[in-house]
Amino acid sequence: MAAVDTAINQPSAMALPGLGRALVVAGKLGQKAAEDIFRKAQSGRTSFIAELTGSGAVSAFDLAHTMSTAFAAPLLDLAAIDVQRLPKGLLDNKICATYRIVVLSKRNNRLIVATADPSDQEAAEKIKFSTQMGVDWVIAEYDKLSKLVEASTTSAAEAMESIIGDDFEFDEASADAAAAEENDAGVSEVDDAPVVKFLQKMLLDAFSMRASDLHFEPFEHTYRVRFRVDGELREIASPPVAIKEKLAARIKVISKLDISEKRVPQDGKMKLKVGPDRVIDFRVSTLPTMYGEKIVIRILDPSSAKLGIDALGYEPVEKERLLAAIQRPYGMVLVTGPTGSGKTVSLYTCLNILNKPGVNIATAEDPAEITLPGVNQVSMNEKAGMTFSVALKAFLRQDPDIIMVGEIRDIETADIAIKAAQTGHMVMSTLHTNDAPTTLTRMRNMGIAPFNIASSVILITAQRLARRLCLNCKTPADIPRETLLEAGFQEEEVDGSWTPYRPVGCSMCTNGYKGRVGIYQVMPISEEIQRIVLRDGSALEIAAQAEAEGVRSLRQSGLHKVKLGMTSLEEVLGCTNV
Repeated sequence: MAAVDTAINQPSAMALPGLGRALVVAGKLGQKAAEDIFRKAQSGRTSFIAELTGSGAVSAFDLAHTMSTAFAAPLLDLAAIDVQRLPKGLLDNKICATYRIVVLSKRNNRLIVATADPSDQEAAEKIKFSTQMGVDWVIAEYDKLSKLVEASTTSAAEAMESIIGDDFEFDEASADAAAAEENDAGVSEVDDAPVVKFLQKMLLDAFSMRASDLHFEPFEHTYRVRFRVDGELREIASPPVAIKEKLAARIKVISKLDISEKRVPQDGKMKLKVGPDRVIDFRVSTLPTMYGEKIVIRILDPSSAKLGIDALGYEPVEKERLLAAIQRPYGMVLVTGPTGSGKTVSLYTCLNILNKPGVNIATAEDPAEITLPGVNQVSMNEKAGMTFSVALKAFLRQDPDIIMVGEIRDIETADIAIKAAQTGHMVMSTLHTNDAPTTLTRMRNMGIAPFNIASSVILITAQRLARRLCLNCKTPADIPRETLLEAGFQEEEVDGSWTPYRPVGCSMCTNGYKGRVGIYQVMPISEEIQRIVLRDGSALEIAAQAEAEGVRSLRQSGLHKVKLGMTSLEEVLGCTNV
Protein backbone atom coordinates (compact mmCIF):
# COMPACT_ATOMS: atom_id res chain seq x y z
CA MET A 1 0.00 0.00 0.00
CA ALA A 2 2.82 2.39 0.94
CA ALA A 3 4.62 1.64 -2.34
CA VAL A 4 1.50 2.42 -4.31
CA ASP A 5 0.86 5.66 -2.37
CA THR A 6 4.46 6.73 -2.99
CA ALA A 7 4.23 5.93 -6.69
CA ILE A 8 0.92 7.71 -7.04
CA ASN A 9 2.30 10.86 -5.46
CA GLN A 10 5.50 10.82 -7.54
CA PRO A 11 5.62 13.08 -10.60
CA SER A 12 6.04 11.36 -14.01
CA ALA A 13 6.73 12.41 -17.58
CA MET A 14 3.01 12.95 -17.95
CA ALA A 15 0.64 13.74 -15.09
CA LEU A 16 -1.24 10.44 -15.15
CA PRO A 17 -4.30 10.08 -12.91
CA GLY A 18 -3.83 8.04 -9.75
CA LEU A 19 -5.55 5.05 -11.33
CA GLY A 20 -3.05 4.99 -14.19
CA ARG A 21 -0.05 5.28 -11.89
CA ALA A 22 -1.38 2.47 -9.70
CA LEU A 23 -1.73 0.19 -12.72
CA VAL A 24 1.80 1.01 -13.88
CA VAL A 25 3.21 0.21 -10.41
CA ALA A 26 1.25 -3.05 -10.30
CA GLY A 27 2.70 -4.05 -13.68
CA LYS A 28 -0.71 -4.23 -15.36
CA LEU A 29 0.05 -1.38 -17.78
CA GLY A 30 3.17 0.08 -19.31
CA GLN A 31 4.00 3.75 -18.76
CA LYS A 32 3.78 4.58 -22.49
CA ALA A 33 0.52 2.67 -22.92
CA ALA A 34 -0.98 4.48 -19.92
CA GLU A 35 0.09 7.86 -21.33
CA ASP A 36 -1.33 7.03 -24.77
CA ILE A 37 -4.69 6.04 -23.25
CA PHE A 38 -4.70 9.19 -21.12
CA ARG A 39 -4.04 11.39 -24.18
CA LYS A 40 -6.83 9.61 -26.09
CA ALA A 41 -9.24 10.11 -23.19
CA GLN A 42 -8.39 13.83 -23.05
CA SER A 43 -8.78 14.34 -26.80
CA GLY A 44 -12.05 12.41 -26.85
CA ARG A 45 -13.28 14.10 -23.67
CA THR A 46 -13.94 10.79 -21.96
CA SER A 47 -12.80 9.50 -18.59
CA PHE A 48 -9.51 7.66 -18.28
CA ILE A 49 -11.17 4.57 -16.83
CA ALA A 50 -13.78 4.43 -19.62
CA GLU A 51 -11.08 4.68 -22.27
CA LEU A 52 -8.93 2.16 -20.39
CA THR A 53 -11.59 -0.56 -20.19
CA GLY A 54 -13.06 0.29 -23.58
CA SER A 55 -9.71 -0.14 -25.33
CA GLY A 56 -9.22 -3.57 -23.79
CA ALA A 57 -5.83 -2.62 -22.35
CA VAL A 58 -7.02 -3.84 -18.95
CA SER A 59 -10.20 -5.83 -18.38
CA ALA A 60 -12.76 -4.61 -15.86
CA PHE A 61 -12.13 -7.79 -13.85
CA ASP A 62 -8.33 -7.30 -13.69
CA LEU A 63 -8.76 -3.62 -12.93
CA ALA A 64 -11.06 -4.30 -9.97
CA HIS A 65 -8.73 -6.94 -8.48
CA THR A 66 -5.68 -4.72 -8.94
CA MET A 67 -7.38 -1.73 -7.29
CA SER A 68 -8.63 -3.87 -4.41
CA THR A 69 -5.09 -5.08 -3.71
CA ALA A 70 -3.38 -1.72 -4.30
CA PHE A 71 -5.74 0.30 -2.08
CA ALA A 72 -6.54 -2.44 0.45
CA ALA A 73 -10.26 -2.00 -0.21
CA PRO A 74 -12.88 -4.79 -0.22
CA LEU A 75 -13.95 -6.22 -3.59
CA LEU A 76 -17.67 -6.66 -4.26
CA ASP A 77 -19.47 -8.58 -7.02
CA LEU A 78 -22.32 -6.26 -8.04
CA ALA A 79 -24.22 -9.13 -9.65
CA ALA A 80 -25.44 -9.92 -6.13
CA ILE A 81 -26.88 -6.42 -5.62
CA ASP A 82 -30.63 -5.79 -5.96
CA VAL A 83 -31.02 -2.28 -7.36
CA GLN A 84 -34.46 -1.97 -5.75
CA ARG A 85 -32.90 -2.37 -2.28
CA LEU A 86 -30.26 0.34 -2.66
CA PRO A 87 -30.75 3.35 -0.34
CA LYS A 88 -32.45 6.32 -1.98
CA GLY A 89 -31.73 10.02 -1.57
CA LEU A 90 -28.36 9.80 0.20
CA LEU A 91 -26.45 11.26 -2.74
CA ASP A 92 -27.46 13.33 -5.74
CA ASN A 93 -28.03 11.22 -8.87
CA LYS A 94 -25.96 13.62 -10.99
CA ILE A 95 -22.89 12.98 -8.82
CA CYS A 96 -23.43 9.22 -9.05
CA ALA A 97 -23.77 9.36 -12.84
CA THR A 98 -20.81 11.74 -13.33
CA TYR A 99 -18.31 9.77 -11.23
CA ARG A 100 -19.80 6.30 -11.84
CA ILE A 101 -20.39 5.52 -8.18
CA VAL A 102 -23.22 3.86 -6.26
CA VAL A 103 -24.07 4.33 -2.56
CA LEU A 104 -24.46 0.86 -1.03
CA SER A 105 -25.29 1.79 2.56
CA LYS A 106 -24.80 4.27 5.39
CA ARG A 107 -22.95 3.44 8.62
CA ASN A 108 -23.01 6.08 11.34
CA ASN A 109 -21.67 9.22 9.64
CA ARG A 110 -20.00 7.44 6.72
CA LEU A 111 -21.23 6.25 3.32
CA ILE A 112 -20.22 2.89 1.86
CA VAL A 113 -19.72 3.69 -1.84
CA ALA A 114 -18.95 1.34 -4.75
CA THR A 115 -16.36 2.63 -7.23
CA ALA A 116 -13.95 1.30 -9.82
CA ASP A 117 -11.45 4.12 -9.16
CA PRO A 118 -10.65 4.62 -5.45
CA SER A 119 -7.91 7.10 -6.41
CA ASP A 120 -10.50 9.67 -7.58
CA GLN A 121 -10.06 12.39 -4.96
CA GLU A 122 -12.44 14.73 -6.77
CA ALA A 123 -15.29 12.22 -6.36
CA ALA A 124 -14.50 11.79 -2.66
CA GLU A 125 -14.50 15.56 -2.10
CA LYS A 126 -17.80 15.97 -3.97
CA ILE A 127 -19.44 13.31 -1.81
CA LYS A 128 -18.11 14.85 1.42
CA PHE A 129 -19.21 18.36 0.41
CA SER A 130 -22.66 17.20 -0.70
CA THR A 131 -23.47 14.91 2.23
CA GLN A 132 -21.19 16.15 5.03
CA MET A 133 -20.25 12.50 5.56
CA GLY A 134 -17.08 10.49 5.16
CA VAL A 135 -16.52 7.90 2.41
CA ASP A 136 -15.49 4.24 2.60
CA TRP A 137 -14.71 2.81 -0.83
CA VAL A 138 -15.74 -0.64 -2.01
CA ILE A 139 -14.20 -1.79 -5.31
CA ALA A 140 -16.42 -3.07 -8.13
CA GLU A 141 -15.93 -4.02 -11.78
CA TYR A 142 -16.39 -0.95 -14.01
CA ASP A 143 -18.78 -2.53 -16.54
CA LYS A 144 -21.09 -3.94 -13.86
CA LEU A 145 -20.87 -0.68 -11.94
CA SER A 146 -21.88 1.36 -15.01
CA LYS A 147 -24.96 -0.82 -15.49
CA LEU A 148 -25.91 -0.47 -11.82
CA VAL A 149 -25.40 3.30 -11.94
CA GLU A 150 -27.75 3.62 -14.89
CA ALA A 151 -30.34 1.37 -13.27
CA SER A 152 -30.20 3.17 -9.92
CA THR A 153 -30.05 6.76 -11.19
CA THR A 154 -32.70 6.55 -13.93
CA SER A 155 -35.64 5.30 -11.93
CA ALA A 156 -38.55 5.88 -14.29
CA ALA A 157 -40.88 6.65 -11.41
CA GLU A 158 -38.54 9.40 -10.15
CA ALA A 159 -38.06 10.73 -13.66
CA MET A 160 -41.78 10.82 -14.22
CA GLU A 161 -42.42 12.52 -10.88
CA SER A 162 -39.90 15.20 -11.80
CA ILE A 163 -41.60 15.70 -15.16
CA ILE A 164 -45.18 15.88 -13.94
CA GLY A 165 -44.63 17.53 -10.57
CA ASP A 166 -46.41 16.79 -7.31
CA ASP A 167 -49.78 18.22 -8.27
CA PHE A 168 -50.55 15.94 -11.24
CA GLU A 169 -54.27 15.29 -11.50
CA PHE A 170 -56.18 13.74 -14.39
CA ASP A 171 -59.46 15.20 -15.56
CA GLU A 172 -61.02 12.72 -17.99
CA ALA A 173 -63.48 15.14 -19.58
CA SER A 174 -60.91 17.86 -20.19
CA ALA A 175 -58.35 15.33 -21.44
CA ASP A 176 -60.83 13.91 -23.94
CA ALA A 177 -61.80 17.41 -25.08
CA ALA A 178 -58.15 18.44 -25.43
CA ALA A 179 -57.34 15.26 -27.32
CA ALA A 180 -60.28 15.80 -29.65
CA GLU A 181 -59.08 19.35 -30.33
CA GLU A 182 -55.61 18.00 -31.08
CA ASN A 183 -57.12 15.44 -33.45
CA ASP A 184 -59.06 18.14 -35.32
CA ALA A 185 -56.02 20.39 -35.50
CA GLY A 186 -53.80 17.65 -36.95
CA VAL A 187 -52.20 16.55 -33.67
CA SER A 188 -50.33 19.67 -32.62
CA GLU A 189 -47.31 18.95 -30.44
CA VAL A 190 -47.20 20.33 -26.90
CA ASP A 191 -43.52 20.17 -26.11
CA ASP A 192 -43.88 20.99 -22.42
CA ALA A 193 -46.72 18.52 -21.79
CA PRO A 194 -45.43 15.88 -19.32
CA VAL A 195 -47.24 13.00 -21.00
CA VAL A 196 -45.83 13.95 -24.41
CA LYS A 197 -42.31 14.06 -22.97
CA PHE A 198 -42.71 10.73 -21.19
CA LEU A 199 -44.14 8.96 -24.24
CA GLN A 200 -41.44 10.33 -26.52
CA LYS A 201 -38.74 9.25 -24.05
CA MET A 202 -40.17 5.73 -23.87
CA LEU A 203 -40.33 5.42 -27.67
CA LEU A 204 -36.78 6.71 -28.15
CA ASP A 205 -35.45 4.50 -25.33
CA ALA A 206 -37.14 1.47 -26.87
CA PHE A 207 -35.63 2.23 -30.26
CA SER A 208 -32.13 2.75 -28.83
CA MET A 209 -32.39 -0.52 -26.84
CA ARG A 210 -33.41 -2.41 -30.02
CA ALA A 211 -36.74 -3.37 -28.45
CA SER A 212 -39.42 -4.94 -30.63
CA ASP A 213 -42.43 -4.01 -28.48
CA LEU A 214 -43.47 -1.62 -25.70
CA HIS A 215 -46.13 -2.69 -23.17
CA PHE A 216 -48.05 -0.05 -21.18
CA GLU A 217 -49.91 -1.97 -18.47
CA PRO A 218 -52.30 -0.48 -15.88
CA PHE A 219 -53.07 -2.29 -12.62
CA GLU A 220 -55.14 -1.36 -9.56
CA HIS A 221 -52.41 0.54 -7.70
CA THR A 222 -49.48 0.51 -10.12
CA TYR A 223 -48.61 1.23 -13.73
CA ARG A 224 -45.90 -0.68 -15.56
CA VAL A 225 -43.95 -0.11 -18.78
CA ARG A 226 -42.08 -3.07 -20.23
CA PHE A 227 -39.91 -3.48 -23.34
CA ARG A 228 -39.38 -6.71 -25.23
CA VAL A 229 -35.65 -6.79 -25.95
CA ASP A 230 -34.20 -9.76 -27.85
CA GLY A 231 -37.40 -11.69 -27.21
CA GLU A 232 -37.54 -11.13 -23.43
CA LEU A 233 -39.80 -8.69 -21.58
CA ARG A 234 -37.98 -6.31 -19.23
CA GLU A 235 -39.61 -3.87 -16.81
CA ILE A 236 -38.37 -0.37 -17.65
CA ALA A 237 -40.58 2.10 -15.83
CA SER A 238 -43.19 2.40 -13.09
CA PRO A 239 -44.77 5.82 -13.59
CA PRO A 240 -47.58 7.07 -11.30
CA VAL A 241 -50.86 5.25 -11.90
CA ALA A 242 -52.56 8.65 -12.35
CA ILE A 243 -50.96 8.96 -15.77
CA LYS A 244 -52.67 5.95 -17.34
CA GLU A 245 -55.77 7.68 -18.79
CA LYS A 246 -53.94 10.66 -20.19
CA LEU A 247 -51.17 8.51 -21.67
CA ALA A 248 -53.73 6.22 -23.34
CA ALA A 249 -55.55 9.26 -24.76
CA ARG A 250 -52.30 10.69 -26.11
CA ILE A 251 -51.30 7.44 -27.81
CA LYS A 252 -54.78 7.12 -29.34
CA VAL A 253 -54.73 10.66 -30.71
CA ILE A 254 -51.43 10.28 -32.56
CA SER A 255 -52.45 6.78 -33.74
CA LYS A 256 -55.74 8.19 -35.15
CA LEU A 257 -57.88 6.00 -32.89
CA ASP A 258 -61.21 6.82 -31.26
CA ILE A 259 -60.31 8.35 -27.88
CA SER A 260 -63.91 8.11 -26.63
CA GLU A 261 -64.06 4.33 -27.21
CA LYS A 262 -62.59 2.47 -24.23
CA ARG A 263 -64.73 -0.68 -24.28
CA VAL A 264 -63.34 -2.54 -27.30
CA PRO A 265 -59.83 -3.17 -28.70
CA GLN A 266 -58.49 -0.83 -31.38
CA ASP A 267 -55.55 -0.95 -33.80
CA GLY A 268 -53.63 1.93 -35.35
CA LYS A 269 -50.28 3.31 -36.46
CA MET A 270 -48.00 6.21 -35.66
CA LYS A 271 -44.58 7.53 -36.68
CA LEU A 272 -41.56 8.96 -34.88
CA LYS A 273 -38.66 10.82 -36.47
CA VAL A 274 -35.38 9.59 -34.97
CA GLY A 275 -32.99 11.38 -37.28
CA PRO A 276 -32.79 13.93 -40.08
CA ASP A 277 -33.74 11.30 -42.65
CA ARG A 278 -35.04 8.35 -40.62
CA VAL A 279 -38.64 7.73 -39.56
CA ILE A 280 -39.78 4.71 -37.54
CA ASP A 281 -43.29 3.28 -37.80
CA PHE A 282 -45.13 1.95 -34.76
CA ARG A 283 -48.13 -0.38 -34.75
CA VAL A 284 -50.48 0.31 -31.84
CA SER A 285 -52.94 -2.11 -30.23
CA THR A 286 -55.23 -1.22 -27.32
CA LEU A 287 -57.00 -3.71 -25.05
CA PRO A 288 -59.53 -2.83 -22.30
CA THR A 289 -58.59 -4.49 -18.99
CA MET A 290 -60.06 -4.32 -15.48
CA TYR A 291 -58.02 -1.24 -14.53
CA GLY A 292 -57.69 0.62 -17.81
CA GLU A 293 -56.44 0.12 -21.34
CA LYS A 294 -53.33 -1.95 -21.90
CA ILE A 295 -51.46 -0.64 -24.93
CA VAL A 296 -48.83 -2.55 -26.89
CA ILE A 297 -46.73 -0.67 -29.43
CA ARG A 298 -44.70 -2.66 -31.94
CA ILE A 299 -41.65 -1.03 -33.52
CA LEU A 300 -41.59 -1.45 -37.28
CA ASP A 301 -38.28 -0.29 -38.71
CA PRO A 302 -38.69 0.05 -42.52
CA SER A 303 -34.94 -0.42 -42.95
CA SER A 304 -35.28 -4.00 -41.62
CA ALA A 305 -37.06 -5.01 -44.82
CA LYS A 306 -34.16 -3.69 -46.86
CA LEU A 307 -31.39 -5.54 -45.06
CA GLY A 308 -31.56 -8.37 -47.59
CA ILE A 309 -32.29 -12.04 -47.22
CA ASP A 310 -28.75 -12.85 -46.02
CA ALA A 311 -29.27 -10.74 -42.88
CA LEU A 312 -32.29 -12.86 -41.85
CA GLY A 313 -30.19 -15.94 -41.12
CA TYR A 314 -31.26 -18.33 -43.90
CA GLU A 315 -28.79 -21.11 -44.65
CA PRO A 316 -27.65 -21.29 -48.32
CA VAL A 317 -29.96 -24.21 -49.20
CA GLU A 318 -32.96 -22.58 -47.48
CA LYS A 319 -32.24 -19.28 -49.19
CA GLU A 320 -32.01 -20.96 -52.60
CA ARG A 321 -35.36 -22.72 -52.09
CA LEU A 322 -37.12 -19.53 -51.01
CA LEU A 323 -35.72 -17.40 -53.84
CA ALA A 324 -36.62 -20.06 -56.41
CA ALA A 325 -40.22 -20.13 -55.13
CA ILE A 326 -40.86 -16.37 -55.09
CA GLN A 327 -39.39 -15.99 -58.60
CA ARG A 328 -42.03 -18.32 -60.03
CA PRO A 329 -44.82 -16.62 -62.02
CA TYR A 330 -47.68 -17.98 -59.92
CA GLY A 331 -48.42 -20.04 -56.82
CA MET A 332 -48.70 -19.46 -53.08
CA VAL A 333 -45.84 -18.99 -50.60
CA LEU A 334 -46.81 -19.15 -46.92
CA VAL A 335 -44.82 -17.96 -43.90
CA THR A 336 -45.88 -19.42 -40.56
CA GLY A 337 -44.95 -18.96 -36.94
CA PRO A 338 -46.14 -17.37 -33.68
CA THR A 339 -46.64 -13.64 -33.12
CA GLY A 340 -43.29 -11.83 -33.04
CA SER A 341 -41.36 -14.49 -34.97
CA GLY A 342 -40.45 -12.12 -37.82
CA LYS A 343 -43.00 -13.24 -40.44
CA THR A 344 -43.74 -9.69 -41.61
CA VAL A 345 -40.05 -8.85 -42.07
CA SER A 346 -39.55 -12.07 -44.06
CA LEU A 347 -42.48 -11.26 -46.35
CA TYR A 348 -41.35 -7.68 -46.88
CA THR A 349 -37.82 -8.83 -47.62
CA CYS A 350 -39.22 -11.04 -50.37
CA LEU A 351 -41.37 -8.18 -51.67
CA ASN A 352 -38.35 -5.88 -51.69
CA ILE A 353 -36.49 -8.39 -53.86
CA LEU A 354 -39.43 -8.53 -56.31
CA ASN A 355 -40.21 -4.81 -56.20
CA LYS A 356 -39.25 -3.58 -59.69
CA PRO A 357 -40.76 -0.98 -62.05
CA GLY A 358 -42.25 -3.69 -64.27
CA VAL A 359 -44.06 -5.51 -61.45
CA ASN A 360 -47.46 -4.61 -59.95
CA ILE A 361 -47.49 -5.51 -56.23
CA ALA A 362 -50.50 -5.07 -53.93
CA THR A 363 -50.71 -5.87 -50.22
CA ALA A 364 -53.69 -6.23 -47.86
CA GLU A 365 -52.75 -5.91 -44.19
CA ASP A 366 -54.36 -5.24 -40.84
CA PRO A 367 -52.86 -2.67 -40.62
CA ALA A 368 -50.11 -2.05 -43.21
CA GLU A 369 -46.96 -2.28 -41.11
CA ILE A 370 -43.85 -1.36 -43.08
CA THR A 371 -43.95 1.31 -45.77
CA LEU A 372 -42.36 0.08 -48.98
CA PRO A 373 -42.16 2.61 -51.86
CA GLY A 374 -43.45 1.19 -55.14
CA VAL A 375 -45.87 -1.22 -53.45
CA ASN A 376 -49.63 -0.55 -53.31
CA GLN A 377 -50.46 -1.11 -49.64
CA VAL A 378 -54.03 -1.32 -48.34
CA SER A 379 -54.98 -1.31 -44.64
CA MET A 380 -58.06 -3.22 -43.53
CA ASN A 381 -61.00 -1.31 -42.07
CA GLU A 382 -63.77 -3.69 -41.07
CA LYS A 383 -66.04 -0.89 -39.85
CA ALA A 384 -66.00 0.59 -43.34
CA GLY A 385 -66.39 -2.83 -44.93
CA MET A 386 -62.78 -3.17 -46.12
CA THR A 387 -61.96 -6.78 -45.25
CA PHE A 388 -59.30 -9.11 -46.61
CA SER A 389 -61.77 -10.78 -48.95
CA VAL A 390 -63.07 -7.43 -50.26
CA ALA A 391 -59.50 -6.19 -50.83
CA LEU A 392 -58.51 -9.40 -52.63
CA LYS A 393 -61.50 -9.20 -54.96
CA ALA A 394 -60.54 -5.61 -55.78
CA PHE A 395 -56.89 -6.58 -56.34
CA LEU A 396 -57.87 -9.13 -58.98
CA ARG A 397 -59.47 -6.32 -60.98
CA GLN A 398 -56.29 -4.20 -60.71
CA ASP A 399 -54.05 -6.34 -62.95
CA PRO A 400 -51.69 -7.51 -60.15
CA ASP A 401 -48.56 -9.63 -60.55
CA ILE A 402 -47.90 -10.23 -56.87
CA ILE A 403 -50.41 -10.15 -54.00
CA MET A 404 -49.47 -10.18 -50.33
CA VAL A 405 -52.18 -10.95 -47.75
CA GLY A 406 -51.27 -10.07 -44.16
CA GLU A 407 -52.93 -13.18 -42.75
CA ILE A 408 -55.29 -15.90 -43.97
CA ARG A 409 -57.90 -15.90 -41.20
CA ASP A 410 -61.01 -17.45 -42.72
CA ILE A 411 -62.22 -19.73 -45.50
CA GLU A 412 -63.40 -16.84 -47.71
CA THR A 413 -60.00 -15.12 -47.70
CA ALA A 414 -58.24 -18.45 -48.22
CA ASP A 415 -60.53 -19.35 -51.12
CA ILE A 416 -59.92 -16.08 -53.00
CA ALA A 417 -56.15 -16.22 -52.33
CA ILE A 418 -55.95 -19.79 -53.66
CA LYS A 419 -57.94 -18.92 -56.77
CA ALA A 420 -55.57 -16.00 -57.39
CA ALA A 421 -52.58 -18.35 -57.05
CA GLN A 422 -54.21 -20.77 -59.49
CA THR A 423 -54.89 -18.09 -62.11
CA GLY A 424 -51.44 -16.68 -62.75
CA HIS A 425 -50.62 -14.60 -59.64
CA MET A 426 -47.90 -14.98 -57.03
CA VAL A 427 -49.61 -14.87 -53.61
CA MET A 428 -47.77 -14.52 -50.30
CA SER A 429 -49.37 -14.73 -46.89
CA THR A 430 -48.98 -15.85 -43.27
CA LEU A 431 -50.65 -18.41 -41.02
CA HIS A 432 -50.32 -19.16 -37.32
CA THR A 433 -49.16 -22.78 -37.10
CA ASN A 434 -46.34 -24.58 -35.32
CA ASP A 435 -44.35 -25.76 -38.34
CA ALA A 436 -44.50 -26.19 -42.11
CA PRO A 437 -46.17 -29.67 -42.31
CA THR A 438 -49.01 -28.71 -39.95
CA THR A 439 -49.77 -25.67 -42.13
CA LEU A 440 -51.15 -27.95 -44.85
CA THR A 441 -53.39 -29.85 -42.43
CA ARG A 442 -54.49 -26.55 -40.87
CA MET A 443 -55.66 -25.35 -44.29
CA ARG A 444 -57.53 -28.62 -44.74
CA ASN A 445 -59.24 -28.11 -41.36
CA MET A 446 -60.28 -24.61 -42.45
CA GLY A 447 -62.37 -26.28 -45.14
CA ILE A 448 -60.11 -25.89 -48.18
CA ALA A 449 -60.30 -28.81 -50.60
CA PRO A 450 -57.13 -30.97 -50.84
CA PHE A 451 -56.95 -30.40 -54.62
CA ASN A 452 -56.89 -26.61 -54.16
CA ILE A 453 -54.13 -26.84 -51.55
CA ALA A 454 -51.97 -29.18 -53.63
CA SER A 455 -52.37 -27.14 -56.82
CA SER A 456 -51.66 -23.70 -55.30
CA VAL A 457 -49.16 -23.90 -52.42
CA ILE A 458 -45.58 -24.14 -53.69
CA LEU A 459 -43.55 -23.47 -50.53
CA ILE A 460 -44.03 -23.03 -46.78
CA THR A 461 -41.52 -21.39 -44.43
CA ALA A 462 -41.89 -21.88 -40.69
CA GLN A 463 -39.74 -19.67 -38.49
CA ARG A 464 -38.70 -18.71 -34.97
CA LEU A 465 -36.37 -16.05 -33.59
CA ALA A 466 -33.66 -17.20 -31.19
CA ARG A 467 -31.46 -14.88 -29.18
CA ARG A 468 -27.97 -14.51 -30.65
CA LEU A 469 -24.98 -15.08 -28.35
CA CYS A 470 -22.89 -12.00 -27.62
CA LEU A 471 -19.62 -12.27 -29.54
CA ASN A 472 -17.80 -10.36 -26.82
CA CYS A 473 -18.50 -12.66 -23.88
CA LYS A 474 -19.76 -16.06 -25.08
CA THR A 475 -17.71 -18.93 -23.67
CA PRO A 476 -17.40 -22.66 -24.49
CA ALA A 477 -19.98 -24.81 -22.71
CA ASP A 478 -19.24 -28.24 -21.27
CA ILE A 479 -22.35 -30.14 -22.39
CA PRO A 480 -22.44 -33.94 -21.87
CA ARG A 481 -22.64 -36.08 -24.99
CA GLU A 482 -25.89 -37.65 -23.77
CA THR A 483 -27.53 -34.22 -23.48
CA LEU A 484 -26.54 -33.33 -27.05
CA LEU A 485 -27.96 -36.61 -28.37
CA GLU A 486 -31.16 -36.14 -26.39
CA ALA A 487 -31.52 -32.63 -27.86
CA GLY A 488 -31.54 -34.06 -31.38
CA PHE A 489 -27.93 -34.21 -32.57
CA GLN A 490 -26.95 -37.32 -34.55
CA GLU A 491 -24.20 -39.68 -33.36
CA GLU A 492 -21.87 -38.59 -36.13
CA GLU A 493 -22.36 -34.92 -35.24
CA VAL A 494 -21.19 -35.36 -31.64
CA ASP A 495 -17.58 -35.99 -32.64
CA GLY A 496 -15.82 -33.11 -30.90
CA SER A 497 -15.17 -31.21 -34.15
CA TRP A 498 -17.22 -28.22 -32.99
CA THR A 499 -17.74 -26.38 -29.70
CA PRO A 500 -21.08 -25.37 -28.15
CA TYR A 501 -21.17 -21.99 -26.41
CA ARG A 502 -23.11 -20.57 -23.51
CA PRO A 503 -24.06 -16.99 -22.51
CA VAL A 504 -22.08 -15.11 -19.87
CA GLY A 505 -23.11 -11.45 -19.84
CA CYS A 506 -21.09 -8.26 -20.20
CA SER A 507 -21.53 -4.50 -20.61
CA MET A 508 -22.19 -4.91 -24.34
CA CYS A 509 -25.15 -7.32 -24.13
CA THR A 510 -28.19 -8.46 -22.13
CA ASN A 511 -27.55 -11.60 -20.08
CA GLY A 512 -25.11 -12.91 -22.65
CA TYR A 513 -27.26 -12.29 -25.73
CA LYS A 514 -27.29 -9.48 -28.27
CA GLY A 515 -29.73 -9.45 -31.18
CA ARG A 516 -31.62 -12.39 -32.62
CA VAL A 517 -31.14 -14.91 -35.41
CA GLY A 518 -33.80 -16.66 -37.47
CA ILE A 519 -34.43 -20.41 -37.32
CA TYR A 520 -36.19 -21.64 -40.45
CA GLN A 521 -37.90 -24.72 -41.87
CA VAL A 522 -38.20 -24.11 -45.62
CA MET A 523 -40.40 -26.81 -47.20
CA PRO A 524 -41.03 -26.82 -50.96
CA ILE A 525 -44.20 -28.70 -51.92
CA SER A 526 -42.92 -31.59 -53.99
CA GLU A 527 -45.02 -34.01 -56.04
CA GLU A 528 -44.82 -36.60 -53.26
CA ILE A 529 -46.08 -34.11 -50.67
CA GLN A 530 -48.86 -33.12 -53.10
CA ARG A 531 -49.92 -36.79 -53.29
CA ILE A 532 -50.03 -37.00 -49.48
CA VAL A 533 -52.21 -33.86 -49.38
CA LEU A 534 -54.53 -35.19 -52.11
CA ARG A 535 -55.16 -38.38 -50.16
CA ASP A 536 -55.76 -36.31 -47.01
CA GLY A 537 -52.63 -37.54 -45.27
CA SER A 538 -51.57 -36.43 -41.78
CA ALA A 539 -48.98 -33.82 -40.78
CA LEU A 540 -46.72 -36.68 -39.58
CA GLU A 541 -46.69 -38.22 -43.06
CA ILE A 542 -45.91 -34.84 -44.61
CA ALA A 543 -43.12 -34.22 -42.08
CA ALA A 544 -41.59 -37.65 -42.76
CA GLN A 545 -41.62 -37.05 -46.51
CA ALA A 546 -40.15 -33.55 -46.10
CA GLU A 547 -37.32 -34.97 -43.96
CA ALA A 548 -36.65 -37.63 -46.62
CA GLU A 549 -36.34 -34.80 -49.16
CA GLY A 550 -33.73 -33.02 -47.06
CA VAL A 551 -35.92 -30.45 -45.31
CA ARG A 552 -34.64 -29.64 -41.81
CA SER A 553 -37.16 -29.41 -38.99
CA LEU A 554 -37.15 -26.26 -36.83
CA ARG A 555 -35.23 -28.16 -34.12
CA GLN A 556 -32.62 -29.40 -36.60
CA SER A 557 -32.25 -25.90 -38.04
CA GLY A 558 -31.78 -24.53 -34.52
CA LEU A 559 -29.18 -27.19 -33.65
CA HIS A 560 -27.25 -26.18 -36.77
CA LYS A 561 -27.13 -22.62 -35.41
CA VAL A 562 -25.75 -24.08 -32.16
CA LYS A 563 -22.99 -25.84 -34.11
CA LEU A 564 -22.14 -22.54 -35.80
CA GLY A 565 -21.83 -20.85 -32.39
CA MET A 566 -24.63 -18.36 -33.12
CA THR A 567 -26.89 -19.32 -30.22
CA SER A 568 -26.97 -21.59 -27.19
CA LEU A 569 -28.50 -25.05 -26.84
CA GLU A 570 -30.90 -23.93 -24.11
CA GLU A 571 -32.18 -21.12 -26.34
CA VAL A 572 -32.94 -23.56 -29.19
CA LEU A 573 -34.61 -26.04 -26.82
CA GLY A 574 -36.76 -23.20 -25.49
CA CYS A 575 -38.13 -22.08 -28.86
CA THR A 576 -38.48 -25.36 -30.80
CA ASN A 577 -40.11 -28.75 -30.36
CA VAL A 578 -38.55 -32.10 -31.18
